[in-house]
Amino acid sequence: MPRSKARKARNAHSSTRRGYSAPALEKGMDIIELLAERESGLTVSEIATRLKRRMSELFRIIVVMEQRNWLQKDPESSRYSVTYHVLQLAHRGTPSQPLSVAAAPVMHDLSLRINQACHLVVRSGTQGLVILRQENPMRHANLTVRLGATIALATSCSGHVLLAHLESVERESVLRDVPRPRQLSRARLEKVLARVKARGYEVQRSPITVGVTDVSYPIRRFDGQVVAALTVPYLHVLDNSMPITVEQTRRLLEESARRTSRSLGWLR
Repeated sequence: MPRSKARKARNAHSSTRRGYSAPALEKGMDIIELLAERESGLTVSEIATRLKRRMSELFRIIVVMEQRNWLQKDPESSRYSVTYHVLQLAHRGTPSQPLSVAAAPVMHDLSLRINQACHLVVRSGTQGLVILRQENPMRHANLTVRLGATIALATSCSGHVLLAHLESVERESVLRDVPRPRQLSRARLEKVLARVKARGYEVQRSPITVGVTDVSYPIRRFDGQVVAALTVPYLHVLDNSMPITVEQTRRLLEESARRTSRSLGWLR
């Protein structure tokens, strides 16, 4: 075999071993993943700097992504951010859509009954993801979580519920990679999860907000698998004007979680 043909054969074999490559698509994915962590957005120059690429490599990709409504540009700051179009696509292409359809009316009713906000969280890899939220329309102030926000599984109320109800093999795999504070040992986290699974829910002080008690219950699909956590960040008030207690809220949340689970086919 001539040297040129032999070299081409080796290169082709090497390319096959590395897998397929789509540079423009990969750059677009890098941009989405980068901007997902920057709520205030980034300019083209800042995106190029953080991705360690030339602006000329990314400019046309960013413009096309803006034209397709994946990105939006602030006319004053020229910063790009991810649009809700990405979230809408995720809802249509994943089990989140039937889950949201089942949960939305229940969450609206729950919010009115407890005079608090609530939100729905699913596990996305080693993080929690807020896919639905419901503000209380009767109060002038609510503690709500941003739609699409990511939540730490190891420390959050929702995360404890999601981790505690994983099958043992999957939980072991997730716990190896899930980020956790240095002071939270693996043994201590597993003890917390065992307690949550035994009683079926989690209630704890918010790890990030003073004056808030988080309460969370699992949402199950038809086969009993937990697919989400329905959570209420109970906001305490100083004037004792709240008509319902944390314990009463917990009971109503439990009822709402069961209603949603039944809508998904879980009959127990």
